[in-house]
Amino acid sequence: MKQYRWQTILFAFGILAGSLPIAVFAAGARNARKPGIGYVYPAGGQKGQTLEVKLAGRLLDGISEVAVSGRGVKAELVEYVKPLNGKELNLLRDRLKELQEKVKPQKKNDGKGVAADDAKTSENADGEADIDAMREEMTQIREKLANPKNRNRDNPQLAEDVTLRITVAPDAEPGRRELRLKTNLGLSNPVTFHVGQLPEYSEKEPNNGQPDAAAFSNLPLVLNGQIMPGDVDKFRLNLTKGQKLVMAVSARELTPYLADAVPGWFQATLALYDADGKELAYDDDYRFDPDPVLFYEIPQDGEYIIEVKDAVYRGREDFVYRVTVGEFPFVTSIFPLGGRAGDAATVKLNGWNLPADELKIDAANKQPGVIPLCVHNKGLVSNTVPFALGELPESVEREPNNREGFAQTINPGIILNGRIDEPGDCDIFKFDGREGDKIVAEVYARRLMSPLDSVLTLTDATGKKLAANDDHDDKAAG
Repeated sequence: MKQYRWQTILFAFGILAGSLPIAVFAAGARNARKPGIGYVYPAGGQKGQTLEVKLAGRLLDGISEVAVSGRGVKAELVEYVKPLNGKELNLLRDRLKELQEKVKPQKKNDGKGVAADDAKTSENADGEADIDAMREEMTQIREKLANPKNRNRDNPQLAEDVTLRITVAPDAEPGRRELRLKTNLGLSNPVTFHVGQLPEYSEKEPNNGQPDAAAFSNLPLVLNGQIMPGDVDKFRLNLTKGQKLVMAVSARELTPYLADAVPGWFQATLALYDADGKELAYDDDYRFDPDPVLFYEIPQDGEYIIEVKDAVYRGREDFVYRVTVGEFPFVTSIFPLGGRAGDAATVKLNGWNLPADELKIDAANKQPGVIPLCVHNKGLVSNTVPFALGELPESVEREPNNREGFAQTINPGIILNGRIDEPGDCDIFKFDGREGDKIVAEVYARRLMSPLDSVLTLTDATGKKLAANDDHDDKAAG
């Protein structure tokens, strides 16, 4: 019988998969004749609210239904606008010219030597045609001709515009929904629409920090915006000393991939400034999540500014974002990351504005798998974090177990819960193995939203390395 050791250490490593663009282009070719939605803006609404949202996409002719996942959200079509081709543009211009001639003012004598205005018509002899109707038609034609997408063909995947009216029921379940359009060519791809608890505001341009811009005082809230080329959006806030402010952006989560954008996604950045323009905090991602989150305790009463932009100042109408701002609960980590299905568990919480530092979980009727955890505080719901339920017995590491002679003894067929809680830390476990044993050891960290990028090493009792791995390709994981 020989003794073996598993060792887990912290290691950072990254790679860019060169085959990804090929796979994306191939998928695009297969779906060339399917309806596609590029974005929805705003990408969410508050419970009990009715709002109009804009969508852009391609091949959306003949919209017959708007489908939203879950209950409590209804959507109806308000308007569909498709860019005009050259022939259609010329026909409309000719019609506009014809109408202009018909309503063109004519001078006539009122019998007293005074010239009066009249309208020239050819519809009837007494000149009493419906001038108002013709003027209304002229207005509609001008609006169609003014559509910039008639001339700009740079982004055909965003060529067609749709306006929807969405009604969110007061009892609708908060969270992420999927919105699709049913068209002549079938069902479109889904886009994300959030049902929220907080008041929603959409940006009003220009909003790049003008002194007369309105400041928000009633937090928490959600700010919605779009980043156009070179655009920088700024929002003013009136804040109070001691507020533990959480600012969380949803951008990549709303539109994971942008067709024809380089490098193919919106990389939002988030910054907080004081009234003098001094940068207090900045983030361009949250750990390995590309959408940034900021945490900041306000040092004194006054006005502060939130800034949202793209990392390299790109922009387009589908660079859509949402920023949740306020003292809402946010869980940054939990321990342990899982428990045994059927057993009760107590999880330690870390984060901001939490109601407690522990959460009790009753998994009596839960099946093995990953479940979402969240906490409530003052009527607000936190972000969700994953919690893994397994079938094997659970154990927690015992420190010190990070160097020769201090390895923790275990028996295979167990789930170990541990932490790499300081630089240079590693956790070592030892077990007895027999010739022919087939041992599998697998780390769950990044897949459960831990920032750890783990390395797993197997050695024999003399310290000779037998096997090692730093990345396992899990086809089921994003």
